[in-house]
Amino acid sequence: MNLTPEFLATLPRDKRLELLELLEEKRRRTSRRKLFTYYPDAGPLRRELYPKHMEFFAAGAEYRERCFLAANRIGKTEGAGGYETALHLTGRYPDWWQGRRFDKPVKWWAAGKTNETTRDIIQAKLFGDITFAGTRKTVAGTGLIPGEDIGTIAWKQGVQDLIDTVRIKHASGGWSKLGLKSYQQGRGSFEGTEQDGIWLDEEPPIDIYGECLIRTATTGGLIYLTFTPLEGMSQTVLSFLPEGLPDAAKAKTDA
Repeated sequence: MNLTPEFLATLPRDKRLELLELLEEKRRRTSRRKLFTYYPDAGPLRRELYPKHMEFFAAGAEYRERCFLAANRIGKTEGAGGYETALHLTGRYPDWWQGRRFDKPVKWWAAGKTNETTRDIIQAKLFGDITFAGTRKTVAGTGLIPGEDIGTIAWKQGVQDLIDTVRIKHASGGWSKLGLKSYQQGRGSFEGTEQDGIWLDEEPPIDIYGECLIRTATTGGLIYLTFTPLEGMSQTVLSFLPEGLPDAAKAKTDA
């Protein structure tokens, strides 16, 4: 259908309103499926233009620990860490995916520096804006997690609009569970439960990184970091460099 102004002018008012509602619903549904627009086969955003991202993803099949060390504004948070996290939580892997796959629901953490940056960056990238369904607070579902896959949300006490945990539908059936954390909560908040994977956006203190290693040790889970090395040659940065702290089971991607 060619929706030219001339064609629209021929329609009765009730038909124009009906068409407007249909177009708005189409826009809303498309906005809630952002995950499936990433790294297409062709076009200006085709994945061959992102070799470092592809290298980072593929390394997950071999390495338990990975670091995407990059300058600001090159897509490390949304296009690398956030995208991979969304795939593992939902199980909706694209055919071209060469990284690790989970064929069942997973338990995952995502963490940033502060409660506010976790909310304003990680949470926003994964879930979109805060919205209200009547009096019930929820999320728009316009982030990387498809809106139809978002389940029950528990909100963190004492921090406005920050998710504590959220259930996410996995393609195999059942529900994955994501917990949002921040480094400002301290090492103690990272103790306790086993995790299948942890995404650390921005450089963590070395003691928190060590605790994350413990949380994923028994599951053989993944840990991946996405950050710009603003703290210089810290212990965390050195541990991923070839001539830094020795560890043969890590992978680093520069961009």
